[in-house]
Amino acid sequence: MFNPEIYAKRRKSLHNEIKTGVAIFPGNGEVAFNYPANTYHFRQDSTFSYFFGVNQPDLAAIIDFDNDTDHLFGNDVDMDDIIWMGPQPSIAERGKLVGITNTAQFAGFEAFVKEALAKGRKIHFLPPYRGETKIMLSDLLGIAPAQLKASASEDLIRGVVKLRSIKSTEEIAEIEKMVDVAYLMHTTAMKMAQPGKIEQEIAGTIEGIALANAGPVSFPVILSINGQTLHNHYHGNTITEGRMMVVDAGCESQETLYSSDITRTIPVGGKFSQRQREIYDIVLKANLNAIAAIKPGIPYREVHLLAAKTIAEGLKHIGLMKGDTDAAVAAGAHALFFPHGLGHMMGMDVHDMENLGENFVGYDEETIRSKQFGTAFLRLGRRLQPGFVITVEPGIYFIPDLIKQWKAEGKFIEFINYDKVESYKDFGGIRIEDDILVTESGNRVLGKPIPKTVEEIEAVMKG
Repeated sequence: MFNPEIYAKRRKSLHNEIKTGVAIFPGNGEVAFNYPANTYHFRQDSTFSYFFGVNQPDLAAIIDFDNDTDHLFGNDVDMDDIIWMGPQPSIAERGKLVGITNTAQFAGFEAFVKEALAKGRKIHFLPPYRGETKIMLSDLLGIAPAQLKASASEDLIRGVVKLRSIKSTEEIAEIEKMVDVAYLMHTTAMKMAQPGKIEQEIAGTIEGIALANAGPVSFPVILSINGQTLHNHYHGNTITEGRMMVVDAGCESQETLYSSDITRTIPVGGKFSQRQREIYDIVLKANLNAIAAIKPGIPYREVHLLAAKTIAEGLKHIGLMKGDTDAAVAAGAHALFFPHGLGHMMGMDVHDMENLGENFVGYDEETIRSKQFGTAFLRLGRRLQPGFVITVEPGIYFIPDLIKQWKAEGKFIEFINYDKVESYKDFGGIRIEDDILVTESGNRVLGKPIPKTVEEIEAVMKG
């Protein structure tokens, strides 16, 4: 938890963005694993945590823009709670930790909102993503659950996105701590990637590193020798020499919820084959070229297209693509191999603020989302600003079903050498991802450098 002044300053900044009405912020509750008393690990709502800081279930908060006041609601524990949980701070004590003096029991939240509605005041709320929050808001506001997303306050969404997009010194420090834990996770995976291992052994070990050094993983670990499946959460394969293993993993802080998101791709057994190295070096060049291009004012879609051209040119050099590189990328032919976006915002959420709507976070009036296959999946396209923390994660994948479909359709035959591509259907995929801060003059790769050149990875795996 940060000091109270930081939370008070964040709320004041939101007051300055939205001049009238009442904003309501339901915190998250516990979620049952298989029966009510056996719950998943509690995870507070990120926006609630950003403005109110308290990492505890069953809270709610209100910012009253008309009266320039902030309110925190939650029930104090009774003796039954104390027996199971031990003594807990009162809601008034929790309020002081985040600079709020207006505190009350949870029933006061409903009473406050009902009174505001009766007076015809504007109620701002963010689109809910949990079922129990939808039910609570629906009952409170009289809006059908299916209509809550459409009824959410665009003014509040835009205000929150504006504030959370620019990371402070304290936030950057938290993210870097999580990248440093990711260093341990990924270098451990490199050392473990020996023939005969089950993927689950490695995935479970690195998840344990996250829990031992920070908090939970920031998203379910992606670890697979079938890296051509972009989000592959199956960990049942025995890894064998000659395969590449994609490891996409990070962790988040237990208290402040800031996260890391790193991907490395490694050769099982510790040595790249010539074919693996050719593809790997193309992805690495795309990663490095993209990072070098990052600076304030550049649209991130331009950086994405630079990475796409680097990939297309590299694949052309080894005979998998052909023709004019610029024309191939403009047409979208590269997306057979690179079918996703270059990166996304990152912070308290590994896909930062995605619950508020990708287009609010990654696009604006100037930069409209593409409808072209591949580029359409770019989560962040707008101009970069100092303080943004973003991922850079180019990849090359050989997806047999997609290759089969495009070949059958005769798609982009002027740019793709399908005969040679056929021989790569067993390759899998390669992705390389880093977390980048946009600075006033350029950028900085966050955290302790995690091995990513061929030589660095082979050295770690050999050791």
